[in-house]
Formats: sequence, structure tokens, C-alpha cells
Amino acid sequence: MTKKNKAELWALAIQFIKFGIVGLSNTAVNFAVYYVLLLLGVYYVIATILAFAVSVINAFFWSSKFVFKSKEKNLPKKLAKVYISYGITFLLSMGTLILMVDVLQISEYIAPLINLCITVPLNFLLNRFWAFL
Repeated sequence: MTKKNKAELWALAIQFIKFGIVGLSNTAVNFAVYYVLLLLGVYYVIATILAFAVSVINAFFWSSKFVFKSKEKNLPKKLAKVYISYGITFLLSMGTLILMVDVLQISEYIAPLINLCITVPLNFLLNRFWAFL
């Protein structure tokens, strides 16, 4: 492996770590919005959708500033791509969660952790190579 390849691999690893940090903040924002909405009496399904929408805006903001350097100048287009990326992994996560818990009989406490091993790298790739291209 050349010195340049090592440097590129290291930069990609650092970018993935930054993406993970942003992901932790997204999770905090998501739960905060969800629980506040529940306390306000909002139906949990609506609270989930609204929390997802707000957390993706958080992801977009911090990913734009901290993780990725996008060439795309059209802000609405870039934001739409981020929503699509997160939407794809959200749907995949729900499907695999149901599969793991209901079909494979994996604990509902363990299955979401396994899910992260699938969705986080996929979401990183979608954002890195498509949404923030």
C-alpha cells in the first residue's frame, strides 16, 4: 500500500468517525424531540415521524459543516438527498428489525444494536458518495 493510499484510507476512517459523532447527536436530538412530543400528547407515530424529520435536519447541518465537503451548491437538492439516504436506511432498519425479532427470534434489545452494524455504514456510504457528492 502506497503512502498516498494509506493517507486516503486514514482520511476516510476519520470521516467515518466524525459521521458517527454526528450520528450520536442525531440520536440525542431524535429522542429529545420524540419524548417532548409525547409529553405534549402527540401520538407516538406522529412523534416518531417528526423526530425523524428534525434529526435529519440536524444530520444535514452537522454533516455539511463537520463531515463532508459537498460540491453540490443546490441546498434543497442536497437536503432532499440526505432525507432520501436517511429514509432508505430507516426503512431498511425497520425491516431488518422486524425480521430479526419476529422471525429470527433475536432479542428486541439486541436487534437494534445489530441493526446499527448494517445501517450506519450504509448511511455513511449513501451520504459520502451520493448525498454530499
